[in-house]
Amino acid sequence: METSGGIRASLAGRYASALFDLARDERQIDSVSSSLRLVQDALQTSPELRTLTSSPLVSRDDAGKALAATAGALGLDTTTSNFLGVVARNGRLRQLPEIIRLFGRLAAEHRGEVTAEVTSARPLDDGQLAALKANLGQRAGRDIAIDARVDPSILGGIVVRLGSQMIDASIRTKLNTLATAMKG
Repeated sequence: METSGGIRASLAGRYASALFDLARDERQIDSVSSSLRLVQDALQTSPELRTLTSSPLVSRDDAGKALAATAGALGLDTTTSNFLGVVARNGRLRQLPEIIRLFGRLAAEHRGEVTAEVTSARPLDDGQLAALKANLGQRAGRDIAIDARVDPSILGGIVVRLGSQMIDASIRTKLNTLATAMKG
């Protein structure tokens, strides 16, 4: 399993693994996953929450209190709320997006899904993600979980990493290939 050497090798991975182990032991993986999706959505839509989690000027106590209030407003489960408090007290809120991403990978592995890392120049809508998930699932012959990221530097198109396979259909790569061909 990848978790022993890969995910757990980083600080965020150790936090994600600890939360996953706790959620698994309490049979709360689905509720913690949903709560973390709510936190992730809030981080993407709220500049105030992003500032709270990334600013060194916010004290650990203030961050913990603000996150407790946010957890209540979002209706997060107790395990996730308590975990956010621990992360805030330990001064690791900057790691929160990566912790959430890695927890999602651990939960997908637990469900027997393969995680595809998808990078696009702009966010994919739900229809595009569903079609991509279906196509990749057909190709892999297994259920697929999508770990979507946005990287404007690829200019357009998409880059998919599924296990050891990589499909690079980005405009940046096509332009680089064209430039190389024109030189030669």
